[in-house]
Amino acid sequence: MKQNLQEIKENIKNFIIDSFLKNADTKELTYTTPLISGGIMDSISTMQLVNFIEHKYNFEFQAHEVDRDNLDSINLISNFIASKIGG
Repeated sequence: MKQNLQEIKENIKNFIIDSFLKNADTKELTYTTPLISGGIMDSISTMQLVNFIEHKYNFEFQAHEVDRDNLDSINLISNFIASKIGG
């Protein structure tokens, strides 16, 4: 399942909006918006995102990969996914 980076970004952005920002103004959610450090996602929502990614892109995170370095923005998440799936 090879997807381009833009498709991955849109999938992640849509998941975040649908799951965590249902009643919020989503115009300010950009690909560089800090998700964890900005308070949009907490530890529970981060794990929900990890679960979504693992099922959608068919790979498992290693424990040390579940961190801000990989998950703090849509750009970071998408680049991480692409590195895992060869996108």
